[in-house]
Amino acid sequence: MPHSPGSSARPAASPSVLTVNLGRAMMTEHSDCPTGTGIDKRPVDGPVRVAAPGPKGQAGSGLAGDTVCDRRHHGGDDQAVYAYAREDLDAWERELGRELANGVFGENLTTSGIDVSGALIGERWRVGSGPLLEVTSPRIPCRTFAGWLGERGWVKRFTAAGVPGAYLRVLEPGEIRSGDPVEIVHRPDHEVTVAFLFRAETLERELLPRVLAAGDALHPAAREAAQKYRAGEAG
Repeated sequence: MPHSPGSSARPAASPSVLTVNLGRAMMTEHSDCPTGTGIDKRPVDGPVRVAAPGPKGQAGSGLAGDTVCDRRHHGGDDQAVYAYAREDLDAWERELGRELANGVFGENLTTSGIDVSGALIGERWRVGSGPLLEVTSPRIPCRTFAGWLGERGWVKRFTAAGVPGAYLRVLEPGEIRSGDPVEIVHRPDHEVTVAFLFRAETLERELLPRVLAAGDALHPAAREAAQKYRAGEAG
């Protein structure tokens, strides 16, 4: 690809949430979920309550007023909030030759000044005076995402770019607003970034054993996959 999103230098802007984005259910031919999809997220004004939603499969988004339809693959405590960097959306705009509004990737938080895909698993963010969030995993592209964007070969292109954005769990609840500063209050001592885990889960499965260094902060599904891979190697 002529330009890899995420490859340009990061801005010196203070880390912040540009917009908080919420979605409502809509029907689409690109999902087999009978209740549709909540991928079409739009910026909202005012404070939004953020809290741990509950177990995956039973609970949806961590943001009040946000819809998660397909709870088989989305939502729950370990995928309570999805963040994507505006800088990476800008790079995709240049790549695709089209405007990409905040929230168009289905992200709850469109950020500025944060290398979201370069965040470490277990990294913790304090958003304003509100919630404490912990980075858990990358977003894995699906056919609903591809259908929504309407770009040919989107899953492969998104995967090859390696800039997936991050899911976060809610350690402490609170309210967030567009414009809130983000303070990175903890960075763990290991190599496992969101982008590293994404590569391990997609194109470079041989990296999977190394993601276990992220410890308890690792998404349970990623931990299980890494343990199975390591056991297979040992066998």
